[in-house]
Amino acid sequence: MTRVRDTGLVMSVNPRLRWVSPRKWRLWSLPPASLAYVLVTDVVAVLVTVMASLHLSVSRTEWVWFGVLAGASLLHLEAARSIERRRELAVEGVPYTNLKSLWVFTGVLLLPLPLVVALVVIAYTFCWARVYGQFIWHRKIFSAATFILASACASAVLRAGGLENAPRVPVGPWSLVIVVAAATTWWLINYAMVVGAILLSSPETTARRALGELSDQLVVAAALGLGIAVGALEASNPWVVPVLMVTVLALHRDLLLPQYQRQARTDDKTGLAAPTFWSQVVDAELRRAQLVGANVGVLMMDVDKFSEINNSYGHPAGDQALQAVVRVVRSEIRRGDLAARWGGDELAVVLPGTSSTELLSVGERIRLRLAHTPVSITHAKTGKTIILDGIRVSMGAAVYPDSGVDVDRLVLAADAALLAAKEAGRNQICLATPSENGSAPASAPQAIPLQARPMRRRTDIPS
Repeated sequence: MTRVRDTGLVMSVNPRLRWVSPRKWRLWSLPPASLAYVLVTDVVAVLVTVMASLHLSVSRTEWVWFGVLAGASLLHLEAARSIERRRELAVEGVPYTNLKSLWVFTGVLLLPLPLVVALVVIAYTFCWARVYGQFIWHRKIFSAATFILASACASAVLRAGGLENAPRVPVGPWSLVIVVAAATTWWLINYAMVVGAILLSSPETTARRALGELSDQLVVAAALGLGIAVGALEASNPWVVPVLMVTVLALHRDLLLPQYQRQARTDDKTGLAAPTFWSQVVDAELRRAQLVGANVGVLMMDVDKFSEINNSYGHPAGDQALQAVVRVVRSEIRRGDLAARWGGDELAVVLPGTSSTELLSVGERIRLRLAHTPVSITHAKTGKTIILDGIRVSMGAAVYPDSGVDVDRLVLAADAALLAAKEAGRNQICLATPSENGSAPASAPQAIPLQARPMRRRTDIPS
């Protein structure tokens, strides 16, 4: 709530109720394909609701079921309000795992479609008033529309399987198959429509990111399964349903934990591990290596003259160049290795079970590939596409136990070797000198450096 002083009177004004001219709606800023997709989805959802309401007949029992589900849904949302608010802030550009699906799918099993639509509207209206902060209207309307269309498709599956009348809950093997098929249909329709909207509205988003995390979809499956159980229980004894709220809230809280874990472990800009998580992994690998008598290799790498890219083409171009480095590094290391963004344009890689010779070989392979791979970046001011001949990197390598016996000493040794590589002319890799105490300075370069060539603009391509 904000306070506005007008003619000496103090009025409370809810910013979500502030009038915005239709011409200024953010909806119109969507790409044409995304705009058409969103509008068609919303219109179809309205038409489906109208068609289903033409011959609506609701029994007294169905009204009771509706009241219990609406009350339980609101109780759930209110109890999980702080959790849902944090989840809302944490998710952008990925499918949003929405536990409203639990109550909506239960409604599909027990209620006629118009009452299911009413449940959706009630839930989103409550979230607007109590959960969401500032939000974009067309996104929430689209999300509600996907719920309605998914529910309509799931209802069609139930009718096609012979479950015409409520309650459409499993009472035998065949009915269980039909209900599970309806739940799968509900999930698939909703998920596919949301992923489609993400890809159309953000063409730069990769399909992998748009698909989100598998663990989140498993939570949706759990919510739908719980919805089936709630539907069966409500059909026989609706007043027991509130007892399940403890289970529902536990599921909701467990959904938040993996999101926080991923955020703490991952660098947002590159998708690599965060330094703290990387250090924890290295520490665990060192303890394991001590037990089995193995080596652990660490590479520290830095993009040479990275500031020139930022200064010449803008920071977004620098981010694109860094992403190109990340892609090469990921493709050249093993599944069990772990790369992190150590800070700025500096990356760190841990390679368990790697000797100094093998470590230098991996580093040299990465360096040569980066130097010979053209990289496309976009000039921030002109919007033109710039092709760089390649990206030069300097690297420092250190191996446990020769160069360090703990994380700090090993990283310090690799970082010192990186500094030696830069002082020796850049675009090369240096290996930290073995020492008795495990904390040594870097030696001279241990790999033949590529003939240094300045990064230059090869061609300009209008975007």
